Amino acid sequence: MLAGGVFLVAAALKVASRWRWRLAVAPAVAAVCALVAGCAQVGSSSGDELSVVATTTQIGDFARNVGGGAVDVHQILQPNTDPHEYEPRPDDVTATAGAKVVFESGDELDPWMSQLVSESGADAKVVDLSTHLPVTVPGESSGPEESRYDPHWWHDPVNAEAAVREIRDAMIAADPSQRKTFEDNAKAYLARLRMLDTGIKRCFESVPPDQRKLVTDHDAFNYFAKRYGIQVVGAVIPSQTTEAQPSAGDISRLAEEVRREHVRAIFPESSINPDVAHALAKQTGTISDLTLYGDTLGPAGSDGATYLTMEEANADAMVRGFTGGERGCQIGGLG
Repeated sequence: MLAGGVFLVAAALKVASRWRWRLAVAPAVAAVCALVAGCAQVGSSSGDELSVVATTTQIGDFARNVGGGAVDVHQILQPNTDPHEYEPRPDDVTATAGAKVVFESGDELDPWMSQLVSESGADAKVVDLSTHLPVTVPGESSGPEESRYDPHWWHDPVNAEAAVREIRDAMIAADPSQRKTFEDNAKAYLARLRMLDTGIKRCFESVPPDQRKLVTDHDAFNYFAKRYGIQVVGAVIPSQTTEAQPSAGDISRLAEEVRREHVRAIFPESSINPDVAHALAKQTGTISDLTLYGDTLGPAGSDGATYLTMEEANADAMVRGFTGGERGCQIGGLG
């Protein structure tokens, strides 16, 4: 009966379009719940681990580091996938339905999660990690459907530390028997985050401030720039969401800005088609062979496979781009 119910959800999800899926998921999940006498048991872990759902790759990495073997983490977004283009999968519905805690990135990066929680019938504690950030950067709009803040908050390690503490506390509240595990794991990981921050600061201190000029695929690095004294000159997609599209005028104005500011490098992002960034680099005589991790971690085995290595790789790419390859940024000891 359960397998048949999951099949119904899968069928509904396959026919749902990117923005119509909310209408399709609700009746499908309702049918599954009727068949299996409620969604509370759907997707539950087979062991004694605390069942957790994390929306983004960064949050999934934080949760695994804090939870260790005491937590079963279902990560919704996969490496090198754009959170702005998320489409639900059947296992997302079942995992959410059985979760005890759901961690959201917030600030309108993953607004689809609240609907998924509601439609799955989950009885989970939902934690929006953007709520208590110590560092904020204004968003693009103050309208009712836009975030007040730039949603890429994790690019400041100080915010990552705050998120890890909130994840630790939520896990302890959900499973007090594992308090020591969660506290010890969080303490060790927080020490590595502080080491990351100190190391990146040291790397950029070797780059003259007037050389730290950043142009990327989209406007995702304001927190990183604020933390490490980098000037954001512009972005190929002049928006904090990749759903926007640059016009010919946008590209022309950015090319003029690149020349005027003597920018040395255009940085493509791992989850975005780099063709326009490459074309802009060719047009302006800059390089574009140094890739950044913006919205997502990279796949296993890549330089961006974890949050720590992602930010080290971003710092290394920027330092190399800013200095014409004269310097890099190798921190070490983060593993």
